[in-house]
Amino acid sequence: MVSNVATAFPVLGVVAWSGTGKTTLLTQLLPRLRQAGLKVAVIKHAHHSFEVDKPGKDSYELRSAGAAPMLVASRERFALMQETPGQDEPDLAALLAMMAYHEPDLVIVEGFKAWPIPKLVLYRKGIGEPSILHDATIQAVALDDQPPVELDPRITLLNLNDIDAITHWVRTWASTQPNGTFLKHR
Repeated sequence: MVSNVATAFPVLGVVAWSGTGKTTLLTQLLPRLRQAGLKVAVIKHAHHSFEVDKPGKDSYELRSAGAAPMLVASRERFALMQETPGQDEPDLAALLAMMAYHEPDLVIVEGFKAWPIPKLVLYRKGIGEPSILHDATIQAVALDDQPPVELDPRITLLNLNDIDAITHWVRTWASTQPNGTFLKHR
């Protein structure tokens, strides 16, 4: 596994230029992986500030008053909100450490292009630069056309529109990782 992050579970980055369809692909992929019996967690990178709660809600008011972190919970879900002032980018290693408690079979990381984790790159002709295809951590590329550049022969090529083939590749890839051997029995 190509990574600078040690985890008890396989970690796969799904990266692409904005508008390529990362979230669309993941909303199709996740139910298939769940149906196959896998517990998959997702970490999504946001390039902007975002609010989980709204002004006027108790959790928002308590966080604004200085609660750090602020955890709001119900019988159906919980959300942990932590301010990260002065942090340039999220620390993927710290976020992955938070996932360990949940014992996922696989963590898919949407975004975090610069992190040296194994990656499935989505590439759509006419969206973004082909420079995204030059990364030593790429395991597979899902395209809607021919590759615009020559790729390393070890990289698996997938059809971006064939969700079944992508699902099969993700399951196979995860099962071959040293920390994903439990998947081989499913």
